Amino acid sequence: MGYFCRMKLKLPLPLWTIAIPVLAWVCYLASPAGAGTVFTILLSVLLIGAVMSAVHHAEVVAHRVGEPFGTLLLAVSITVIEVSLIVSLMLAGGAGTEFLARDTVFAAVMIILTGIIGICILGGSLRFREQTFTASGVSASLVTLTAISVLTLILPNFTTSALGGAFSTSQMIFVAIISLILYAAFVIAQTGRHRDFFLPKIPKDKQQELAITNPEEIHAAPPANAVAIASLLLLLACLVAVVLIAKALAPTIETGVVSLGAPKSVVGIIIALIILLPEGLAAYRAARNNRLQTSLNLALGSAIASIGLTIPAVAAVTAITGMPISLGIDAKSIVLLTLSFITIILAFSTGRTNFLQGVVLLVLFAIYIFTTIIP
Repeated sequence: MGYFCRMKLKLPLPLWTIAIPVLAWVCYLASPAGAGTVFTILLSVLLIGAVMSAVHHAEVVAHRVGEPFGTLLLAVSITVIEVSLIVSLMLAGGAGTEFLARDTVFAAVMIILTGIIGICILGGSLRFREQTFTASGVSASLVTLTAISVLTLILPNFTTSALGGAFSTSQMIFVAIISLILYAAFVIAQTGRHRDFFLPKIPKDKQQELAITNPEEIHAAPPANAVAIASLLLLLACLVAVVLIAKALAPTIETGVVSLGAPKSVVGIIIALIILLPEGLAAYRAARNNRLQTSLNLALGSAIASIGLTIPAVAAVTAITGMPISLGIDAKSIVLLTLSFITIILAFSTGRTNFLQGVVLLVLFAIYIFTTIIP
């Protein structure tokens, strides 16, 4: 008996990534027509858990299939989650839903540029004083992100074919194609042609020491086929659960925001925070482990995918359903976005970071949140 008590069950996947999808499905199927507050909170917690579980399983499958297909799979999985949340809330109806995609994408960019990167720089600098990264890789990411952000969020305000910061149908199709081209070019550069731009520079005399102290820096063996297949099935279960739970919670989210007297744009921030939670935590852990290059790759790559894949997907959905969509941000948001890009570019110009840069970015993040709630 004692022998069996000492035995430990070793699963190929973390237990929580298996349990959460099951619980999410059980709770969704068992949810009553008029779910109370406690059950709504439970569904909300399981929604966040399902998002994190989906990202974990996508990373497992991505590791198995290798690059560039792994990066594409991870990005597509996150985009499915983001688009499902946006479309679910848009289908729920109500005034202002045509701005939801714009608010969510803009929130994702601002949260990453000022919030996630700011806390990563601050957390890493407080522990290691200064951190370094490969400037060429960050520069390539920022070039792509700047272009795709301006084309999708600012340009609609200055076109004349449609009013109210919206693209005409032909313009929307063109911008969707351009977004896909820019994202595809970035993936090719990151995973193939210029892969070394996005890798941390490790001196040869430090490589053996790093392999001992930070074994996660060394490429781990890919998971077995059985584990990858299990993760793929669980990934599909998570994605469908996220779509269904998001649809069920959509009216509650909008009603809650309105009852608090907050602007509808706060809904976009909530969606972006849910989507970016797993990648944000991973980026922060990497920075605290003195892997700032990995941290920046995760953060900036998520921002590029958020626009490069979400905008075309939402454009396709709106074209099919006929739902209106407006992408142009207002003057205040243009100022904040421009200031954030200028600050980031100046902060990353030397290839080194310190705590002051992190503090400045977090101040900008606080200003963005404050002026969104109290415009």
